[in-house]
Amino acid sequence: MIKIWSMKKEEESAKKKKPKTSPAQLRVQKDLTELELPKTMKTHFADPNDVLNFTLTIEPDEGMYKNGSFTFTFAINTNYPHDPPKVKCTQKIYHPNVDLEGNVCLNILREDWKPVLNLNSIMVGLQYLFLEPNADDPLNKEAAEDLRRDRSVFSSNVKRSLTGGAIKGISYDRVLVK
Repeated sequence: MIKIWSMKKEEESAKKKKPKTSPAQLRVQKDLTELELPKTMKTHFADPNDVLNFTLTIEPDEGMYKNGSFTFTFAINTNYPHDPPKVKCTQKIYHPNVDLEGNVCLNILREDWKPVLNLNSIMVGLQYLFLEPNADDPLNKEAAEDLRRDRSVFSSNVKRSLTGGAIKGISYDRVLVK
């Protein structure tokens, strides 16, 4: 009887030492194993044991943002996939769908989020914003207005901003890698 009691105590202490994996962590692990990122995207985990917080770097190889390097933080709460991840750009960039604080306007991160969507959907959506900026749903209204009014002026503003230049008195982070 004493042996059974001590075995039960050992089992309980082993359970306490091993952290419980949440449903959100399990889903994120599944999403990550299914990722097939192109060479223009890379994930980085500061803490390999924390799959709920990581960064994604996008380096577009075409379009106006070509040769830029853009880093986004992903913060996933324990209610994922019912709640979308919080995604922010870490640099100040000139883009109609990213404000100066790094907030991202991507419909699937807000009203169009559904639990069937996954991390790959978000990453593809972010990459698409660099290929086709959307002036119809802007966070940076000045950049959106420039894009709507004159695409060539917008394009030259993007080029200047990638090198760390200023547009209309606002300085942007240098994100050019090549």
